[in-house]
Amino acid sequence: MIDYARLAYRVEPMTTQDVDAVMEIEQEAFSAPWSARAYGYELHYNANAYYCVARVQDGNAPPYGSDTPRRQSLWQRLFRRIGAARIEMARAPLVGYGGFWTMVDEAHISTLAVHSAWRRRGIGELLLLAMLDRAAEVGVRVATLEVRASNAGAQSLYREYGFEVVGERRHYYSDNGEDALIMTTPPLTSASFQRHIQELKTSLYPRLSR
Repeated sequence: MIDYARLAYRVEPMTTQDVDAVMEIEQEAFSAPWSARAYGYELHYNANAYYCVARVQDGNAPPYGSDTPRRQSLWQRLFRRIGAARIEMARAPLVGYGGFWTMVDEAHISTLAVHSAWRRRGIGELLLLAMLDRAAEVGVRVATLEVRASNAGAQSLYREYGFEVVGERRHYYSDNGEDALIMTTPPLTSASFQRHIQELKTSLYPRLSR
């Protein structure tokens, strides 16, 4: 499990109230983005899907350069005008999300994205760890995903987290016909993989600390 008490961010299940913020990230992150309707369907009707979001923990700075005087004034007005539940949402902006489908004995990671203003802080890795933890909890054997053949950076990250290339899908991406590499983990509940995951968490936590 992830010790969120130590971190500047937390991961929690995605809800329909998150879809607008998810779509903002989706449209900037992907050349062929999903629609809000697709996410609504996944959340309401796909019993084999799990989606999560990363949020800034309470007490951290508001997002997207909000330390400017004008933005501070906006937040002060917002805090005066809305109730406690919506203040909580304002203090916890959504900065990334991910999801997977369970397919027989696999967790197929279908999406993973972080807002451009919050990248290179370890949030994508936190989401990936949270999904791997959840996949192990629901009893699937391995996690798998597709990644663009040209995306060497993502492939390097996935290898660090135990994924290895096991196959290829020719002309997989509809926007440009690019091939996809299929990457899969070792058994998620094996002692060696769990030791590796714990080492990764220990290494990542300082980057994510409050």
